[in-house]
Amino acid sequence: MAAGSPRPPEGYLGAAGRVRGGPAPEMVAAGYELEVADGPVLHHGLTLADLAHVLELADQGVVGDADRRELLGALLELAHMPAGDFPFDPVYGDAYNSRERWLQPRVGRAAGWLAAGRPRREAGRIAFRIALRGRVVALAAAVARLGGALTEGADRHAGALMADYTYLQAAQATTFGHYLLSFTYPTLRDGRRLREAHAWVNRSPGGAGGVAGSRLPVDRARVAALLGFDGHIEHTRDAMWQTDGLVALLTAASLAVVNASRLAEDLEIYASDEFGLVGIGDAFCRASVLMPQKRNPYALSVIRGGAGTLTGRVAGLLATQRTPSARTDNLLYAYGEVTGAVDMATRLVDLAAAVTESLEPDTARMARAAGRGFTQATDLAEALCQATGRDYRSCYLVVSRAVALATERGLGPEALDAGAIERAARQVLGEALSVPDDVVAGALDPRVALETRTVPGGAAAEPMAAMVRECRQGVADLRSWAEDRRRAAGAAEEALLAEARARRG
Repeated sequence: MAAGSPRPPEGYLGAAGRVRGGPAPEMVAAGYELEVADGPVLHHGLTLADLAHVLELADQGVVGDADRRELLGALLELAHMPAGDFPFDPVYGDAYNSRERWLQPRVGRAAGWLAAGRPRREAGRIAFRIALRGRVVALAAAVARLGGALTEGADRHAGALMADYTYLQAAQATTFGHYLLSFTYPTLRDGRRLREAHAWVNRSPGGAGGVAGSRLPVDRARVAALLGFDGHIEHTRDAMWQTDGLVALLTAASLAVVNASRLAEDLEIYASDEFGLVGIGDAFCRASVLMPQKRNPYALSVIRGGAGTLTGRVAGLLATQRTPSARTDNLLYAYGEVTGAVDMATRLVDLAAAVTESLEPDTARMARAAGRGFTQATDLAEALCQATGRDYRSCYLVVSRAVALATERGLGPEALDAGAIERAARQVLGEALSVPDDVVAGALDPRVALETRTVPGGAAAEPMAAMVRECRQGVADLRSWAEDRRRAAGAAEEALLAEARARRG
């Protein structure tokens, strides 16, 4: 053994079962330490996986009563041990090996039954899915909170006049409520994607054996039920090596934060002194150390930076999945990365929800901005089209010329009247375009214009009320689903522990 190498584990097995020296220190530092660092993430699930395996082997008559009782007793001790207290040691390799070393002096040869009919990666795959399913549910609950905050804000401000902005230019009149709902619908889609990701996560690889199953009789459906999964993954090799669902999950988590980030980017602009349309709660801002006048919306930077970080993690995870099949590196870099990324997404979406709950729009300033400039130019062109029967492009050109003439004189929308339209029409069309003054005035009033937005999804009162009802129901469904899944997983885990205690003897 080279100088400086870690002391080899007693009975360390190499190829063909031969005892050899311990792992190289570089292997420990670069590989095993990485695996063991994720041990606390997998600790709880590994114990549940072992308990279910022992119970199933006992039910099938593979494990005798004495060994069953010893194993269950030791595993129940592990179940009550905080993950941070377990002595994971990277010199032994992964978390499973450290647990095996912990069990051997307590139960002796009985510990060997844990490897009957399954490789260690099976326990790891089960533990990973158990670690993920609760995290997916927590993220879905955070998404529901954000959706709820947006929906209730939209309802409160359904009539708050606001200019909608494209390219940071006032485009058309809308309402703050209608604007907020444009982020609610993406959150509901985020929720659906997370539910699909959970359906993938909550399937059991238990009982798959090495790659093609095991000669030991294992009821895979029973193992899945003991662990609280919705069923087992059908193909045994696929059960051991599938990773596409991890990419889909992390993509869904990243998209949820990107949606929150888009809102955060807008709010940073709208909350600035230059716009001053909305205020953000003091609890989400911090003062500049140098400049006394500055109140920085720090929470928005956290959300935006997190969205970028998660986008990178999706790309990194996808890159590790392009290897040939049945490679450990598919998951070596996934356990901590994926669980950590989902945790980060949950924190960021929760933060976005809290920021949204704190918003205080300056409705008077919003209304003034909506009436300033030529935000009603499109409505005026459409009104001319309706009143005269002329095609929209001709009416567009007339309004465009009328706006240009007013702008050249340093005037605003108050310069647009029936006369201005007629003069512009003569220049553009070579003929008069006569419309009553009230048609022009009505088209230029943003509040009157909003009353015409009655198409489904529009900003008028009736479609807004319908969308608020729809979004409230969608948010309620997502909340209910998350709570149901949380309770179901908790109940299954408690039932497994209870059965283990009862059969420990």
